Amino acid sequence: MITKRIIPCLDVKNGRVVKGVNFEGLRDMADPVEMARMYNQAGADELVFYDITASYEGRTLFTDILTQVAREIFIPLTVGGGINTLEDFDRVLKCGADKVSVNSGAIRDPGLISRAARRYGDQCVVLSVDVKRVDGQFRVFAKGGREDTGLDALDWIVQGVKNGAGEICLNSIDTDGVKQGFDLEMLDAVAALVDVPIIASGGAGCKEDFLELFHHKGMDAGLAASIFHTQKVPIGELKKYLRYNNIEVRL
Repeated sequence: MITKRIIPCLDVKNGRVVKGVNFEGLRDMADPVEMARMYNQAGADELVFYDITASYEGRTLFTDILTQVAREIFIPLTVGGGINTLEDFDRVLKCGADKVSVNSGAIRDPGLISRAARRYGDQCVVLSVDVKRVDGQFRVFAKGGREDTGLDALDWIVQGVKNGAGEICLNSIDTDGVKQGFDLEMLDAVAALVDVPIIASGGAGCKEDFLELFHHKGMDAGLAASIFHTQKVPIGELKKYLRYNNIEVRL
């Protein structure tokens, strides 16, 4: 049985970890290097690092902080934010990333996914999708959730997998930071269409939310931020709880 992954996420703005609700109202949380060190020791399976304003500000990702974070951890590191070219992939991989998350850059240039998959392998390419309901449709948003692209999220994800994305990180804007549970309706809709690993992001508020998530087919990982940052749900305790409830995790 494949173990389920627990993944904390560092949303970084101006060199600090921040968190908001529904992608808005960002507040300062911590130093990303210190937090990465803590998660490495706490038993996280992977770590995600997003430079959340890079695309919106039209710049490349800050690599100095990323390099410091990569030095502190011995678990897989996924990095995203301002990834628009193969050179951007190359730059963050050389800083210590194991996988690269592409979002707005792939919307502007869908061929970026296939070019990156050919050069670095499907396992390196994570298609991150920020999704919000608009008139009953799952719609793709870009630039940190600020811009409605008009793209149907399900169609976009299917095409991304065909182009070579080896993993999907599905970010629900509707449930982000609300702590009322993952967006299972949206996640189930995606899982019915693709067979690559799915990372569920947005909405976790308690241990029970992860247990419910992993009872749904196709869910490979649960990603969260504030509940881990504040120690409301310590990762070690969460994993013991999941193991007790017959969910295979790495302790």
